Formats: sequence, structure tokens, C-alpha cells
Amino acid sequence: MGWRASTVGAWLRKHVWSPRVQASSRTAGARQRGAVSASNELFETPIVGAPLAGGPSTPALAAAVSEAGALGFLAAGYKTAAAVADELNEVRTLTPRPIGINLFYPAREEVDEPSVAAYVDRMRVEGERYDVAPGEPRWTDDDWQAKLELVARGEAAVVSFTFGCPDREIVESLQAAGCSVWCTVTSEPEARQASDAGVDALVVQGSEAGGHRGSFENGDDPPQRLVALLESIRKATPLPLIAAGGIADGSGVARVLACGAIAAQVGSALLLSPEAGTSAAHREALRAGGQTRMTRAFTGRRARGIVNRFLREHDAFAPRAYPEIHHVTAPIRAAARALGDADGINLWAGTAYQAARESPASELVERWTHELRANRSA
Repeated sequence: MGWRASTVGAWLRKHVWSPRVQASSRTAGARQRGAVSASNELFETPIVGAPLAGGPSTPALAAAVSEAGALGFLAAGYKTAAAVADELNEVRTLTPRPIGINLFYPAREEVDEPSVAAYVDRMRVEGERYDVAPGEPRWTDDDWQAKLELVARGEAAVVSFTFGCPDREIVESLQAAGCSVWCTVTSEPEARQASDAGVDALVVQGSEAGGHRGSFENGDDPPQRLVALLESIRKATPLPLIAAGGIADGSGVARVLACGAIAAQVGSALLLSPEAGTSAAHREALRAGGQTRMTRAFTGRRARGIVNRFLREHDAFAPRAYPEIHHVTAPIRAAARALGDADGINLWAGTAYQAARESPASELVERWTHELRANRSA
């Protein structure tokens, strides 16, 4: 079961949902929601920088993407609300332009405890490589309530959700605070559920995307490729769609716009930019190349990354248990990362990651915009 709205909803009603705030925010909320479809307030070019949780996300990267006329995102996942607040403050010293922030929806599912225990034992052997013990398997809500309270202050123009969609009460409260609310979806049923919750736009994630699959459930259903998924969801809902997965240049942006998206979300193509917090080992793996695959080996939830030793040795044994397995492997991955060992860390990357270039993020956005214009005029 997912987290319900009651506690945070009460806080939002008290601090946000007042007649005075409602009156002032209706105009702002309507303006921002209209801007999503018009593409003229949230971004000047129809490009969104993916949140890139787990290290690559930085205030400098989000600000650089927004400064170039696109919409930069901060990842709130795996951080405390206080750390996210600090990053938001840093972004505001770098750019006055709109910024988005992405939150993990704290869905909780039953896990197979014996399978988790067996994987912990397996990770004890893995940890001996790096002289570190695995972490304890545990479920957390990723500081959900405090993060909702933070974004309800209206510091970000867009608040997006991954791994699920909050109830309508939370969605409407954030909209009243002046935020445009987006939700990541990976199927038509998820799109309908998010639409029913009243979100302003859908981030449609195809199977080509790097990192975690943003599905509402941690299942084994076959992921759909982006273009087919866009076509399916476009028929199911009139909401604006932001396409994500396998987009790494202007022609890729043009392709998804032609399929009905209002913008393209780009992630892996930003991983080699100097503003990204991508680790040295991850950068080397991106430069070296290699196949990508979906795996649960690192976190207990399906995610696409470059195939390495850890993935090959442990994928078949990894249970469906997120974020429990994330916490189990986190100390091992941190130790491997500190040693520069790319075979012991998650190397999240989408299918188009080899198009990534070691250029400033602003230059990349400008290049993609130029390619998009050239594609449209061809």
C-alpha cells in the first residue's frame, strides 16, 4: 500500500489551503499549468533535464539546464528534506528561472523476507571485496512528509512524482501553492490513475530510459518502448505529455514532439557534463561503452544500467524489495565508488547514453535546440 494523504493533507490545508492563498494561487497555478502546454513560461525550448537521483543531480546542473532555456530538475530522492532545502537555496543563487523538483512516492509493498535474508547473506560475501558490511534491509518513506511540506512552499515551479501518484488532496494543495504537478507513468492504467488525481502533466517513461523504472508497482510486466507508449497514453488522456527514454539529441526531441509530446526529458546525455555529480567510475564506464540491461541487483527495483560484474553475478538472485535492497547494497556501492571500481556500483544509463558528450549542460541544451530547429526546417 502507498502512503495516504491524511497527515500531510492536514498540514497543507493549514499552511497552504487558505482563502487568501487560494485566491492568489489560482492565477499562478492556472498560468503555470497553461505554460506547460504553451511551453512559454516553464521552458523556452521543449527540453527537460531529468532529475537523475543518486548522485548526478546537482544544483549547478539544474540551474545550467534552466539558464539555457530548458527546465532543470533537482532530485529529492535519497536526501533529507533539509538537504533538499539547501540545494533549492543554492539553485536560487544560480538562476531565477523555473526549476522542478522530483519526489519519490513512498509506495510500500510486501516483500519475500527469506529471499531478502538470502540476498543479505550474498551481499556479505560481496562486501568482503571492499572490506565493508552490507546495510540492514529496511523500508523508509524517504522523508516524505517533510519534503511535501518543503515543496508546498512554492519554491519550485514544478513538482514531479516517481513510483506512484499522491491523492487528489495533495495534488490540489500543491497546485494551490503555485506548483505545476507532474507524475511519471509507464503504462496506460497509471496514466489514467494520475489523470484522475488531477495532475497537470505526465512524464511518459519508455523502456529505453536509464535508472529506475518509475512504475507504480515493483512488478515484472514487460516495459513498453517510448513511441508506442506515447501513442497509447495520448489516446487515453488529454493531459500534456513529457517524453522520457532514449532521447539524447535534437532529432530525438523532434521525434517525440511529432508523437504528441510537448517536451522531451533528457537524462543520460547529461551525465558527462561538468555540472553533473556523476562519479569518476561512472564517467569512465560511460566513456568505455557497453550494453545496458534492466536489473534489480542494486536496489530491489528494476532499473536500467550498463552491465558490469555486480549486475552479472547478482541479478538473478535479487528479490523484489525496494528500498530494502537499496539500503543493503548502499555501503558496498559507496566503498566501490570510493575505490573507483565501476564493477561494484550501479551504472545507470539509458539506451542512448553513448551520445553523451563532455560539454557544459548549457552548451548541450543549446546544441539540441539548434538540432531541433534544423530538423523542423528540413
